[in-house]
Amino acid sequence: MQEADTRLIERLRTSDQEAFRLLFEKYQPTLFRIVLHSSYDADSAHDIVQETFIRVWNHRASLQPNLPFLAYLFRISGNLMRDRAKHLAVRRKVQPEFLGNLRPAEGDPEKSLEVKMLEEQLRELVNTKLPAKCREVFLLSRMEEMSNAEISEHLGISVKTVENQITRALKILRKHLRRYLEKGKTEG
Repeated sequence: MQEADTRLIERLRTSDQEAFRLLFEKYQPTLFRIVLHSSYDADSAHDIVQETFIRVWNHRASLQPNLPFLAYLFRISGNLMRDRAKHLAVRRKVQPEFLGNLRPAEGDPEKSLEVKMLEEQLRELVNTKLPAKCREVFLLSRMEEMSNAEISEHLGISVKTVENQITRALKILRKHLRRYLEKGKTEG
């Protein structure tokens, strides 16, 4: 690592915004190309790079000036990409479970109305049936699209607790949505 980087990292550890800007300008293009090569999606790559640098800033006091900064960026961005991939896999698995084949067909107002009503019912259930901590974890996961690791860090709880809260939320929602869907079938 260059001596200039070491000095910049030492300055960054003391919350020097100019040092952060200089490191960002130096490493952002390289990191973006690497992430883009792995994700094949420019929007996701931008998000991951931005989140990587946000984490650098948030953990600036613990930076080690003698360690390679680019390797640190790669490790953070790699973890974020893995978390995002896991989150998307779970989302693809869970979303159809609640909305099934109710995704609106192009120009089908009846299907659109069904989806809207189900989404409203889901929102109502989340707000009224889920315990507070369970609701908070579920909303961070499903609405804010945070990974389990991000939720764990954000709330100061273990990843296992996050997983348990999401499982609990899904079980409660399944139970109540089943009643809603069966009620809709008998009325229709």
